[in-house]
Amino acid sequence: MSRQQPPGVGDKDERLGVVHPDAAGLDIGAAEIWACVPSDRDAQTVRSFGTYTPDVQALAEWLSACQIKTVAMESTGVYWIPAFEILEARGFEVYLVNARQLKRVPGRKSDVSDCQWIQRLHSLGLLSRSFRPAEAMCALRAYLRHRAGLLEHRAPHIQHMQKALQQMNVQLTQVLSDITGVTGLAIIRAIVAGERDAAKLAAHRDRRCAKPESELLKALTGNYRAEHVFALKQALALYDAYTQQLRECDEEIQKRFSELPPVHDEDDLPPLDANDKRNSHSKNGPHYDARTQLYHLLGVDVVAVTGLNTSTLQKILGETGTDMSAWPSSKHFCSWLTLAPHNDVSGGKVLRSRTLKSGNRAAQAFRLAAQSVSRSNTALGAFFRRICAKHGPQKAIVATAHKLARIFYAMLKHRTPFQDIGAEEFDKRQRERDIARLHKKAERLGLKLVASSTQPV
Repeated sequence: MSRQQPPGVGDKDERLGVVHPDAAGLDIGAAEIWACVPSDRDAQTVRSFGTYTPDVQALAEWLSACQIKTVAMESTGVYWIPAFEILEARGFEVYLVNARQLKRVPGRKSDVSDCQWIQRLHSLGLLSRSFRPAEAMCALRAYLRHRAGLLEHRAPHIQHMQKALQQMNVQLTQVLSDITGVTGLAIIRAIVAGERDAAKLAAHRDRRCAKPESELLKALTGNYRAEHVFALKQALALYDAYTQQLRECDEEIQKRFSELPPVHDEDDLPPLDANDKRNSHSKNGPHYDARTQLYHLLGVDVVAVTGLNTSTLQKILGETGTDMSAWPSSKHFCSWLTLAPHNDVSGGKVLRSRTLKSGNRAAQAFRLAAQSVSRSNTALGAFFRRICAKHGPQKAIVATAHKLARIFYAMLKHRTPFQDIGAEEFDKRQRERDIARLHKKAERLGLKLVASSTQPV
């Protein structure tokens, strides 16, 4: 016997209800854009447009004529960016949707059906928009991402200089930790200029160099063949060119940061602690006083957090912005970063718990910051070593990055300064928590803990 169909099944539109009646869906590719509007807005509900700027403007005109207020599109590569910016400038409420939300239901795949499927889901309110910072922060984010690309492009030319020096048997990498430091660049420029005397080359040694001048003399006695010197010359020129581009990019970034409204007036802000991180240095850091500028912008010194420097903080702010109201709590923020565990639950049981794979740049910055605190004599360093001893370095990096993200969220949300309690105090508090946990467990088992008179070694 066939079972009677329950009422409401088969009529999902009425059950779900239309949340966005004036919704359109876009499927964007490299050469064409397919758009779908509700069936009562136009005789031809699905249209194709090109990707040239006049075509995208024609798309906006058609959507306006159809009285569309909100548009959903899939985040495919970088093709969505021009359409997103043009439509947003025209006053449409644009939803940038993660592709994983659209491909969970199997079916026939085509551009026409894609835009119809996006429009249907969006009209029913089943799509959530991806986070995108404010317009000023988006522009700043583009500069910061471009700066990161310049650093990546400059790095191979450092390797080319190392290779040329190695071929000349100039063992500069054995006596200098960084050939692009003060001593290394001075010696390389002298070699390119024609100097071959090891004593004169060693005279460029900076007083802070750890290796003695006698060892530097041996390392600089090499076989200076013309072809290798030529390769070194070109690698140095490319390195200098990218360094100059970085300086110009830093000037634009500084200008963009100065245009953002500060939290407080500069006169009302307390001075920075000069002793805090006074020995920190990053050769790839900004070429201006970014810490003071960020302090004026945020109203709190986030660079004081262990593991964070100006470069890392700029990367994070470029992805998250300065307004934390987009996330109701730090748990939501860490979940967006994919630093929180994702649990697969069935029948009330956790089948699997892991962090999801993601290319979130802010999460990558937090992971790098977590890796740098592993040996520090701080509370975060002690936390990292504790987790590493129990679960290994990979989980320790994620757990410490999660803690750093919560600290970052709290500082920007409540404007509270960072205070490090130190590794010893952290270990002391952790021991007290462990003892309290053991007392509770013993009480549940009907036992009682008795403190030993001898102290643990």
